[in-house]
Amino acid sequence: MSQRFSTADVASHNKTDSLWVIVDEDVYDLTKFQDEHPGGKKILQRVAGKDASKQFWKYHNESILKKYQKQLQVGSLDSKAAPPTPPATPPAEKKQDVVKPSAESGAVAPVPTAAAEEEAEALDPFGDLVPYADPSWYQSYHSPYFNQSHADLRAEVRQWVEDDIMPNVTEWEEGRKVPDSIYKAMGEKGYLAGLMGVHYPTNLTEQRVKSVAPEKWDLFHEMLLTDEISRAGSGGLVWNLIGGFGIGCPPLVKFGKKEVVKRVVPEILNGNKRICLAITEPDAGSDVANLTCEAKLSEDGKHYIVNGEKKWITNGIWCDYFTTAVRTGGEGMNGVSVLLIERSFGGVSTRKMDCQGVWSSGTTYITFEDVKVPVENLIGKENQGFKVIMTNFNHERIGIIIQCLRFSRVCYEESIKYAHKRRTFGKKLIDHPVIRLKLAHMARQIEASYNWLENLIYQCQKMGEMEAMLKLGGAIASLKAQSTTTFEFCAREASQIFGGLSYSRGGQGAKVERLYRDVRAYAIPGGSEEIMLDLSIRQALRVHKALGMKL
Repeated sequence: MSQRFSTADVASHNKTDSLWVIVDEDVYDLTKFQDEHPGGKKILQRVAGKDASKQFWKYHNESILKKYQKQLQVGSLDSKAAPPTPPATPPAEKKQDVVKPSAESGAVAPVPTAAAEEEAEALDPFGDLVPYADPSWYQSYHSPYFNQSHADLRAEVRQWVEDDIMPNVTEWEEGRKVPDSIYKAMGEKGYLAGLMGVHYPTNLTEQRVKSVAPEKWDLFHEMLLTDEISRAGSGGLVWNLIGGFGIGCPPLVKFGKKEVVKRVVPEILNGNKRICLAITEPDAGSDVANLTCEAKLSEDGKHYIVNGEKKWITNGIWCDYFTTAVRTGGEGMNGVSVLLIERSFGGVSTRKMDCQGVWSSGTTYITFEDVKVPVENLIGKENQGFKVIMTNFNHERIGIIIQCLRFSRVCYEESIKYAHKRRTFGKKLIDHPVIRLKLAHMARQIEASYNWLENLIYQCQKMGEMEAMLKLGGAIASLKAQSTTTFEFCAREASQIFGGLSYSRGGQGAKVERLYRDVRAYAIPGGSEEIMLDLSIRQALRVHKALGMKL
């Protein structure tokens, strides 16, 4: 229990040698902090002994409180209410067996329903309980997809994100780099190994996720991990930690030679080495079949000699390994192969690109000059790399969808909390119908898109890889476009609600300003919106024709 003070107690600490302030009914001792305050001592001294909430929120956001709370907070006002205890989730009613006549005797016999066999009970409420700011299962709604192991992972990841990431993410974004120790922690916590769209690879790493046994790991754990990291509200952070890895490592694990996988992947999964996917070129983005980076077989047949360029490669500036699409044959998709190029081979040069958004992601321009790649580093079969790339796209796009929808929630949550603080024309923003309408439109798009996402992940989990690639590719492409347009809509509406605060960097609107710059980084990579929507219809028609569609 933190110490309690009256306003009179705080008012007595109004000198430079004992300077206390109140922010949102919490009491902070800023005596030793005066020299560190970016705005100078005088600003603090003007509010010494007083409630500085209004002044604080003019210039700062919640991450500043998180960063300094532990070292500066000395207690709370005695008038501050204790946090409410979440209501206990009522026990689920016992499902009755469905009865139907027995085929042989005509007697009524019990038939267990799926719900009776495996009861999906609602889990305890979690988080701030702002409606639509988290998925509904966080707020004790029933879900067929999540169980206690997912709730345990959620709590574990959220604690790490709130303690070690959120207080620093603005600083990292401005510095264009996330500390290596954070990426290393992803490996040590077992998170990297759980982000590859496959079962937990216990044969390739000794790292384990603390809250979930590897045999219980499923695609919803992976979804949850990406979702909770995305709560930090920075595309640059998420791409730094899982961007290059999440799309560069799965093809190697699935299609690489066993000896190469055994040599390379453990060091990647523990966070000591980094890998990325290198497909896009200056003249070949979504049109993968027309890439020109060339790999010619050496005379002795032992190496591929690679020459060419890659552009907009996430994490490339820091990577040791590059899962690279190259042309080994003739024109079109049947001449494409995938190689694992190692920086240590020589002839690999990388330079960082300055982009509109995702500043801390390490977007890179790569040049390959006569790089000698052993033939053992071929991923999949020669001239059949297009299959490897296409199989990978579903996983990449689902990752983009998860991030976009959480970023949309962040924009919504920031907006609804700000709307309860900010007053205009004599009342809070939330009391203006036009603001509530904006929030409602944000929420309806988020929830519709998110429920489609849950269903697609469930289908991915139930279908074999080939079936999922054929049946779900179009739907995933469509949802990718839906989620990026939802993200753009929410970022814009949040910006309107925050006004000028979302136009300047830092302060209360920091997350909204940052995410607005990140929108294009999601709408274009992984397949632009227009190409995704066209692909979704073409593929759906092709698949359903094979299934017997009648027109």
